[in-house]
Amino acid sequence: MFHKNIKLILAGLLVVAGVWQFTESNIGNGIFLLLLTAIPIFLYFKNEFILLAFLKLRKQDFEGAKKWLAYIKNPEAALVRKQQGYFNYLHGIMLSQTNINQAEKHFKKAIELGLSMDMDLAVAKLNLAGVAMSRRRKLEATNLLNEAKKLDKQGMLKEQITMMKDQMKKI
Repeated sequence: MFHKNIKLILAGLLVVAGVWQFTESNIGNGIFLLLLTAIPIFLYFKNEFILLAFLKLRKQDFEGAKKWLAYIKNPEAALVRKQQGYFNYLHGIMLSQTNINQAEKHFKKAIELGLSMDMDLAVAKLNLAGVAMSRRRKLEATNLLNEAKKLDKQGMLKEQITMMKDQMKKI
C-alpha cells in the first residue's frame, strides 16, 4: 500500500522522464511516459483496494471485500478525504450485517468525511435511520429518512424507505 503522496511523486517523475525523452528526440517514449502518468494520478483519486472491495461487494462476497480493505493499514495516510469516507462506508455496510453499533460509527464517519454519490449518501442515511429506529429515536430516524428520500433521485430505495416509515408508525 503506497502513501498517497508517493503516487503523486511517481506521476511527477514520469512527467519529468517523458519531457527528458522529448528532449532526446525519443517522441514515442515521451508520449508513452506521459500517458503512463495517468495511472498513478487515477490511483491517487480512486484507491485500487477500495475499487476491488466494491467489485467483491457487487458479488455479495463480504469476506473478499474485508480482505481487500484489510490491505489499507493507515487510511488517513494512504487515502484522500473522499476515499476515507468510502472506506468507512464499506466497513459500515459489512458491519451492518453483524454489529450495528460499529456500523453506526462507520456510517457517521463516512457522512462526515463525504461521499461523492448521492445514492451512497442515501444508503448511509437509510442505515443510520434503521439504527435510530431500533434505538427508539423516532425524530432522528424521521429526519434521516427524509434526507435519504431527497437524495434517492432514481427511486431505488423507495421500497425500503416506505417500509421503514410503516415500521416507525408501530413504535
